[in-house]
Amino acid sequence: MIQFATLDSPLGKFGVQASEKEIYRIFLPNSINYQTISITPIKNRSNILRQALDELNQYFSGERRAFMVPFNLMLPSYFNKVLCEVSKIPFGHTASYQDIAVQTKSPKAARAVGNANAKNPIPIIIPCHRVITSSGELGGYGGGPDLKKKLLHHEGVNLLNSST
Repeated sequence: MIQFATLDSPLGKFGVQASEKEIYRIFLPNSINYQTISITPIKNRSNILRQALDELNQYFSGERRAFMVPFNLMLPSYFNKVLCEVSKIPFGHTASYQDIAVQTKSPKAARAVGNANAKNPIPIIIPCHRVITSSGELGGYGGGPDLKKKLLHHEGVNLLNSST
């Protein structure tokens, strides 16, 4: 059974969707896609949903730098490969789309890396906000450039070349 809860954070209200086994989706604050989903009562929430909410709260309070909650991406093979590499970017660091393309052994696939990040169903947990352009610009983000900048700032990243 799919469950849903919201999380109020310093950066806005996030939505979290999970089963009893894994997390499936995180909705960013600017998303209207989750506003009609019924919230699972606290007493009925799976351990996975509770774990995801706890870990996200810890992240936003500065107590957590990596996530342990199990997840399921359900994406094409190359997108999974990209997001696996993105998940390895440490807290407080960034990598370029080109870096990730090289790490996936597809050095000419920077645009495909961007497309994979755009399809990331669990932002924050898979930190696609840590992927920037080779020139140091923010690049795209489903939550918009302001949220991406705020997430990087939360992690102590200073973007010198960011024009947004």
